[in-house]
Amino acid sequence: MPTTPAVTDVLARNNVRELGNPAGRPVVFAHGFGCSQEVWRTVVPHFADDYRVILFDHVGAGGSDLSAYDRGKYDSLHGYADDILDILESLDLHDAVFVGHSVSTMMGVLASVTDPSRFGRLVLVGPSPRYVDDGDYFGGFSQADIDALLDSLDANYLGWSATMAPIIAGNPDRPEVGEELTGLFCATDPAIGRHFARVTFLSDNRADLPLVTVPTVVLQCSDDVIAPTAVGEYVRASIPGSTLVHLAATGHLPNLSSPDELAAVILANLP
Repeated sequence: MPTTPAVTDVLARNNVRELGNPAGRPVVFAHGFGCSQEVWRTVVPHFADDYRVILFDHVGAGGSDLSAYDRGKYDSLHGYADDILDILESLDLHDAVFVGHSVSTMMGVLASVTDPSRFGRLVLVGPSPRYVDDGDYFGGFSQADIDALLDSLDANYLGWSATMAPIIAGNPDRPEVGEELTGLFCATDPAIGRHFARVTFLSDNRADLPLVTVPTVVLQCSDDVIAPTAVGEYVRASIPGSTLVHLAATGHLPNLSSPDELAAVILANLP
């Protein structure tokens, strides 16, 4: 399709990159909070021969256009979901496999509910529709926990990143995983990171899950402090017809800690 100025703007805004087989089924990888498309660098080679791989950065992250960061638009996950749909439309993608990690899983859910015609499958890696406990719902954090986390982040973003990244990454016997995540967190503009954290950790997308009509697989790590097993089971139970696969990987970032296993499981769950 011809490249128009509008398409060019979308692709530049989100630093969209295409790799792999141009004739293959599109696979779109979306990164989580504090990260960039670089978290997929050791996963992507597993797809390059057969799939058309789409990588991008959320506005405010990585090589995205920071001038496009609008606090009003990105005050909810819907703003990011709209960007995902813009990317799919600009590249004229259909039957796309959307692989979302962490908070990007809910962006993919929202985008697929808005326009399911663009999606062939959702792969949700470490999803959480709500991080805060609510009655019988277990999200993994009390409201006091989240308030303290956000206060700490507001007070010293870089210090919070250095402390929390290794905890989020898990794998204490492999400190290089936490060190890489720390570097990604610290590369994020602190003002944007603080805002994105509030949007992420205060979101509640439980009501959106039953609206998903796209075939969905949920990938769950063990010892994940951000998205515990009970949350993955909740997501599986809430999305009609979805399946849950438990990974051997531990921590919240299998794309960094266990990329070979993650890629193999994703490929095994693509029809």
